[in-house]
Amino acid sequence: MRWKAVLIVYAIASLVSFVTYWIDKRRSGRGQWRVSENTLHLLELVGGWPGALLAMKLFRHKTRKLSFLLVTWAIVALHGVGWWYFVLRAR
Repeated sequence: MRWKAVLIVYAIASLVSFVTYWIDKRRSGRGQWRVSENTLHLLELVGGWPGALLAMKLFRHKTRKLSFLLVTWAIVALHGVGWWYFVLRAR
């Protein structure tokens, strides 16, 4: 049952992350106040990394700044290790 709750959190966080990336992309094109990179990374960290990766691909947003990408992929790797541990413990 716990894994279902975790998947729901991932889905909600991914949706919020996706929309936030879209808002930031739109604001960047209009020269408006932007969403901070720390906020984007926090959304990824709480489980929104799938939505963030999809938004980065679809909107071609935040794909050139290496330091941003390194943190994003580190968060993805952290989640991967967490899932690996979670699955092994379930055995």
